[in-house]
Amino acid sequence: MGGFFMSGRTLYDIELRRRAVELYEEGHGRDVISYLLNVPEGTVRQWLDTYRSVGMGALTAMGTKKTAYSFEVKVAAARAVADEGMTVPEAMAEFGIASTSPLRKWLKAYREGGPEALRPKPKGRPKGAKAASEETTREQELERRIQKLEAENAYLKKSMALKAEKHSRTARKQRS
Repeated sequence: MGGFFMSGRTLYDIELRRRAVELYEEGHGRDVISYLLNVPEGTVRQWLDTYRSVGMGALTAMGTKKTAYSFEVKVAAARAVADEGMTVPEAMAEFGIASTSPLRKWLKAYREGGPEALRPKPKGRPKGAKAASEETTREQELERRIQKLEAENAYLKKSMALKAEKHSRTARKQRS
């Protein structure tokens, strides 16, 4: 009923999340909702935390888009929970965080590395040495080509010498 498996985790449809909220509003606890909907209790807890913190809109939007949070929001939310004793659901409501997952990751990073651990990391591949160097001159290009050809020449000479040595060994074995 309402779940499918994707990339290592089960995703549940919007109607199932809405039904969980209805059951919650009727006064049922997480364990009963979990049993009735055949959904893990931890998942129901996350849904209800999201619903109580930021409302039904955020709950139904879960899994559809990824919200980007500023460095300041990350630090403030992590600091509020780690240092000021705020609960995760309270911090979600206070800072408009739609899911417990990012907040828990921020808490872990904050506890391990302080506020600087929450700074955005540069995306993509790091710039290589080629990007930093100025345009090469014709002379530099020719020097590189000479080095490459000399290395190739040395490799071929070594390869020919090894083949000749192997051939002479096998020729001696056959004469014996």
